Amino acid sequence: MNKTRKMIKNQKKYTPVIGLEVHIELSTKSKMFCGCPADHFGKKPNTQTCPVCLGLPGALPVPNELAIQNCVKLGLALDCKINKWSNFDRKHYFYPDLPKGYQISQYEDPFCYEGQYLLPSNTDGRDTEKRIGITRVHMEEDTAKLQHTTLNNPSGGESKKVSLVDFNRSGVALVELVTEPDFEQIEDVLIFGKELQTIARYLGISEADMEKGSMRLEANISLREESSDKKTLPNYKVELKNINSYRFLKKAMQYELERQTKLLLKGEVPSQETRGWDEAKSVTFSQRSKETAKDYRYFPDPDIPPIELTDDQIKKIKSQIPELPSQKAKRYKKEFDFPKNYIEILVQDKQKSQYFETAAALKPELAKQIASLMVNKNLDKDYPEPAGLIKKIVQLTKVDYSSTDDTTSAIEEVIKNNPDVVKKYDEGQGSVVGYLIGQTQKLLKGKGDPKKISDMLIKKLQKWGGK
Repeated sequence: MNKTRKMIKNQKKYTPVIGLEVHIELSTKSKMFCGCPADHFGKKPNTQTCPVCLGLPGALPVPNELAIQNCVKLGLALDCKINKWSNFDRKHYFYPDLPKGYQISQYEDPFCYEGQYLLPSNTDGRDTEKRIGITRVHMEEDTAKLQHTTLNNPSGGESKKVSLVDFNRSGVALVELVTEPDFEQIEDVLIFGKELQTIARYLGISEADMEKGSMRLEANISLREESSDKKTLPNYKVELKNINSYRFLKKAMQYELERQTKLLLKGEVPSQETRGWDEAKSVTFSQRSKETAKDYRYFPDPDIPPIELTDDQIKKIKSQIPELPSQKAKRYKKEFDFPKNYIEILVQDKQKSQYFETAAALKPELAKQIASLMVNKNLDKDYPEPAGLIKKIVQLTKVDYSSTDDTTSAIEEVIKNNPDVVKKYDEGQGSVVGYLIGQTQKLLKGKGDPKKISDMLIKKLQKWGGK
């Protein structure tokens, strides 16, 4: 028993070191290097292809200008520096979803680099902003999509498990964002992913729908000893790949941190590899050893000339960036002093925030009621126009008070029926006014305007006392 306690006491403690790679499909009409439609979701397999996105010999790629502008827009929103001279590279690897045997991507000179994002405080113990470094934001083409299925034998024989390739997604404009390994909490990873998703929607560059695969997260995870220098990274990393929901990402990271901790405590170094997530078994599983940049044999694509951006072009793109969610959240706190949950709900959807601001501009004094009904009742869904919601709020808050004549009659009757109380008022006991107001409201069945009753009652008492 003493030996066990000593082992536990002397166990090393580890801190997570997590970096993210995020892929976002851009909502352009055509693909990155050809004129095929980019909207591939739910379409019949292999119906949106051409020699370019099929990688046929002799087909030449032509870059999509809007996609490049949207990539730069995202980089600017994340405070990145912009390369005025950039080029596309060939990233070589062999896989069935890559028809050319290489992917057109960027390596040496990405469009955007050295950015940052300030994460807000979270619910996991951190009450200050945290800086997350953005290594790069670059442009590439998406791969085809593999479909693993079982085909029945029409002649009644044994069915076969097969992998089919749908090339509709091949060549779709894809932005890749790489962060520095600055995350130490799983909660921060999830916050960043959701914030980035909202930013993409605010910018209008992508729906970033994880269920449809238009936003995909990959986490690089390792552990360092708590006592070690933060600047010294572990000598390995494990990449969690192809995760399409925040719930799965959270579970995969939790499992992976536990798995790596057990290995390190046994004196073993986790293998540098790519792992997937098995939801049915709630475990990560090894897919392949992790490649390095050298394995990809990058070199400039000779079919695509270098891309040059001018100061005027960058300035124009920057002017198109709206107020971002984090900026809007700070403004709402300052202007309206809303609770945190109100702000989070209002800013997470650009249309919802625009609706609120339009309604609040119509009736500034009702801003808090507008926000409350939008957050707690979703009344903005029932009233497409903000003016309709304002009208509803006015109806809900409107009180049909008794008329002046009815109020006057009730006050006079109360004074007449309570001579002893009136005498106390004449003797200087002002507190009896509250009792008389209550009696008046009783006669008016609660429909009296309290302020009006108070003002009129005091005037009547003063006149009455003078008689």
